[in-house]
Amino acid sequence: MTVTETTDTRTDTCAGPPQGERRPDGKDKYTISEVAALTGLTAHTLRWYERIGLMPHIDRSHTGQRRYTNRDLDWLALVGKLRLTGMPVADMVRYAELVRAGDHTYAERFELLKATREDVLARIAELQGTLAVLDRKVSFYADAGRALASERA
Repeated sequence: MTVTETTDTRTDTCAGPPQGERRPDGKDKYTISEVAALTGLTAHTLRWYERIGLMPHIDRSHTGQRRYTNRDLDWLALVGKLRLTGMPVADMVRYAELVRAGDHTYAERFELLKATREDVLARIAELQGTLAVLDRKVSFYADAGRALASERA
């Protein structure tokens, strides 16, 4: 059973759209190079995700090649969003383990995601303060530039 087989079958809209054209469900067998092209991840990163348990149990063809599905792409999109939050890889792996463990882990998943959300909100607040400082500096230099231009005119 894959991580994505234990998740809801609906597309997770918060995970964001994939970067390329997807095949219809049932005809959605992608090679590692196709997934790399669709997601922007390298084949090395995809293999690493599998090795550390973030993307376990990828189906294989009769020749042993990895075969990803649309659900795997959805999972990778979520992992990408979690990476953008600054969530440590160990926490992402823990989240994946909790998903695989089943519904009885909802409370722990909730706490993990809630803590990550609080971290993101703190970072947003910090960035908003930084943006306010930059806005003041930009305004100062815009005003100084206009004053210099009018003095020269």
